[in-house]
Amino acid sequence: MLAIGRLIAWRCWVPPNTPEALNQIVLYVCLPAAILLYAPGLHFQRELLGLVAVPWLMLGASVLLILGLQRWAQVRRDTTGALLLTVSLGNTSFLGYPMIVALLGEAALPYAVIYDQFGSFLILSSFGLVVLAMYGDTARPTPFGMLKRIAGFPPMLALVAALTIMPEHPPEAISEGLKRLSGALLPLVTLAIGMQIRFKLPRHDLLPLGAGLAFKLLLLPLLALALCGPLGLSGDIRKVAVLQAAMPSMITAGALAAAAGLAPELAAALVGYGIVLSLATLPLWLWVLG
Repeated sequence: MLAIGRLIAWRCWVPPNTPEALNQIVLYVCLPAAILLYAPGLHFQRELLGLVAVPWLMLGASVLLILGLQRWAQVRRDTTGALLLTVSLGNTSFLGYPMIVALLGEAALPYAVIYDQFGSFLILSSFGLVVLAMYGDTARPTPFGMLKRIAGFPPMLALVAALTIMPEHPPEAISEGLKRLSGALLPLVTLAIGMQIRFKLPRHDLLPLGAGLAFKLLLLPLLALALCGPLGLSGDIRKVAVLQAAMPSMITAGALAAAAGLAPELAAALVGYGIVLSLATLPLWLWVLG
């Protein structure tokens, strides 16, 4: 599907805004359906608090790594902003959900939802906006603006409904409908990602590119694995924590960096090469996890 999406974009067989349209369908239909289907099966466990802590700890580690790289290698300011966005934010929803299902099975999907909604999404809605304001030319975010963004996000609304009013075993007609809608997630997401991938190699940014990929795909998941013991994570929760930490850079983060003028070629390269390399590194991490 990635290859087909790349071919379609290369041959210009569809309008240029097709990936955005597919992403909107996933955001408003497929992701909420998957959350409503699987999240009601979640029951409170102390381990879930540790799972939520992982992406925030990864955020702190990534900031320290990137600021250290900036000081050591005299990285430009716009490059630093792009790295802060693309290394700190992983593709834990559009790519993370289908990859978790493919690697661990549907039973692990609710944990991926918790990691994404209470981790990556909240980080994008807070830290991501602050980085854009500090390193780009966007206005400083307000607390009300952040809360409004969070409250109106369809998957977050679906998660609230799933954890409050949605029965764990809904009528068969409803569950079958949700299964069909959520089943479209994988083909639509991978097709859209294939259309959006850009393989640019900014030669003047080879060091930041290599460092960013190493941080995102190798070092941060290794740190997440080391934290699983102290946080008391085990079983599928442990595997989800490490695999979600190992997801490549978030496409939205790369797009926001490019739109703000923060090293657009580097941001595109981190997203594009990260997705392709993750097809090898994610199964490798699963092997490491046993």
